[in-house]
This record gives sequence, C-alpha cells and structure tokens, in this order.
Amino acid sequence: MKLTSRDTINSLLLTFTLAAVSFTARAASPIADALKPFVEKEELAGAVALVASKDKVLAVEAVGFADRATKRPMTPDALFWIASQSKPITAVAVLMLVDEGKLNLDDAVEKYLPEFKGQQLDAGKGPDGKPILKAPAHPITVREVLSHTSGLPFSSAVEKPTLDGLPLRDAVASYAKTPLIFEPSSKYAYSNAGINTAARLIEVITGQSYEAFMDARLFHPLGMKDTTFWPTKEQLTRLATPHKPNAAKTGLETTTISQLHYPLDERAKRYPMPAGGLFSTAADVAKFCQMLLNGGTLNGKRYLSAAAFKALTTRQTPANLKESYGLGFSVGGGGFGHGGALATNMNIDPTRGLITVWLVQHAGFPGEGNKAQGVFRKTAEEQFAKKP
Repeated sequence: MKLTSRDTINSLLLTFTLAAVSFTARAASPIADALKPFVEKEELAGAVALVASKDKVLAVEAVGFADRATKRPMTPDALFWIASQSKPITAVAVLMLVDEGKLNLDDAVEKYLPEFKGQQLDAGKGPDGKPILKAPAHPITVREVLSHTSGLPFSSAVEKPTLDGLPLRDAVASYAKTPLIFEPSSKYAYSNAGINTAARLIEVITGQSYEAFMDARLFHPLGMKDTTFWPTKEQLTRLATPHKPNAAKTGLETTTISQLHYPLDERAKRYPMPAGGLFSTAADVAKFCQMLLNGGTLNGKRYLSAAAFKALTTRQTPANLKESYGLGFSVGGGGFGHGGALATNMNIDPTRGLITVWLVQHAGFPGEGNKAQGVFRKTAEEQFAKKP
C-alpha cells in the first residue's frame, strides 16, 4: 500500500507522541523507578513514598505490595501503623496547651499528676543486693518527659504483653510507682512512658480524653481523616501487612504487630497509646508535616505559636549528650522528624522546603532493603529540593 504524505505525517506524529508519552511516564516516576529494584529482589515488600512542599503534594508513589503473600498491591491510600511517629503528634498537642497558658514546660509533672509526688530514683544496689532508692535532685518536668531526659524507663513492668492494654490513666500511674533510672536531665533514654505521661497531662488539664482532644484539636481541623487508634472495618481493608525477613534472610514473610493487641478495631481491650499507637496514611502525615513546615499554621489556621514551634524543633537534650532531640522530635542535619518501629519515617527540611513521608511495615529487612528509604530521600531531594 502506498503511503500518502498525510499518512507519513500522521505516522510520524504518532511516533513522536508515543515517544513523548513514554518519556513523560518514565520522567514522572523517578522515585518509583528507584524503589522497584528493592521490591523485585524481595528486600522490600512495598512502600508509599510521598514528597510535599509547604502547600502541595509534589509526588506520591505506591510501589510493591501491601501484602506480598496475597499479592495485594500497595496503594497511595494504604493505612499503616506509624508507631512512634505518634510521639511528635502528641508533643504538638501538649505545646498547644503551653500556648494557651495552661501549663509550662518547666513545671513539675507532679503539679498536675500528684501520683508522681515522692517518686524515687534507683541509685544502684546495696551490699545485700537490694535496690537503693533515693529522692532525685528535682522532680521530673514536662520538658524532660517530652525530650526523653526524665529518667523514666521505656515502659513499666505492667505493660505486658502489649503496650496498648491499659487505660492511659492506669499506665501513667504505674510509671509514677517506677523508680527513675537516672537523675533527670543527666542522660537520654528513649521512653514511651515519658510521652504517655505528657499525654496524660492533656486529659487532666482539659477534662477531655486524650483521643477526643486529638480528634477535636488536630486530626479533624487538619483533615487527617484516616488517623486513628482504632482502624474501622473499611480502613482495615487498606491496612498494609507487616513483613519481616524469612528464616534464611533471603526474602520476606508476613508477620503481626507484636506490640499491639488484636483485633485492631477492638475498643474494649485496646486503649490509645500516645507514644506509639496511631495508624495513618501518607496523605494524613503530610498534612501534619505541612503545618510544621509552615511554622505552625495551615490553610489560614494557626495551631502553634512561633515560640512553641521553635521549642518543639530545637534541641532540648543537654549539650554534653550525643543524642539530639527536641520535644517529641528528632532534630539535626537541618531538619526534624521522627521514625516508627516498623521503619516508617517523616522528615521536614525547612532549608530545602521539603517534606518526605516514608511508609512501610517492616520488622527488619533482608539484603539491602534498609537502604530503600535513603534512596527515596536522595531521589526526592534531587528532583524537588529548592536550589540554593
């Protein structure tokens, strides 16, 4: 068949169009392209990787599987247990009350929670092998419980077998009876107990339950519609399954969240755990981060004063300690953020004007799977970071 000039032109146009579409598709997904090798080598089950600026989402990529065993694909709206990413969210809520003049960071916790009066310090063991208890140099403060410098342990002996099995009031009462493991502000020790104690202050000061305060003052106003301690039946259909390395460490197998009680939508036996109990999505976490990148405001509403924002995101740990922690936030390297037990992470970088949200559910990685987050961050910064 003889081609006319018009046929030739149309053919060329189609070729150029397909080439352009193909190039655009490749160029539009450098993050996905960078992460796919980890999925293909079974070093990463799946992930949702989101990049945002202070006012918009720049990219969101869902790669791999929400459940590798059933081949359920990862989706952008997948729900994740964000674990200790709950800590900075709780800290923001406490600083809102500081802004309102309802407490001060250097107030003693016992001012609001009298059960902490007379709390003892573990000063080692005597010749008979029994613990030596004494009064600490000063009662623990709000600032110290938010910065992991109070001397409270990670948890108390009664928080077993899971960390969500006690009402907040009862969990915090058990911390008051537990001796401090060091003098307040002399060391750093990562402490769920400290953050939970800070959250209990919210309940005592406001008269609201912790979860009701969070819904009313943060989650609902910010539009964090999928952030909850108790996933609904519908949300559970979007829940990413936790994975861990198989016995040979050559691939992955599914697992459960050992720190939480099942079923996850059970309200009778599961209680809000402010230090690590939240479930959320990449979109919801991004909204929280955007509020912070905007210095405490979002969509015309102010959540934090400039002073509160600075306190949260500035190092609070003593200068002689190696750990750099603010109030509920890890700080350093020009940014601030927090990770979670199953390798989730969020980072806010004011210098680059960039937010990165990394959501996975991994209790360890085979091979080089633990490098995937770094590859995502590097790719996001190369593509979207503000140029100096």
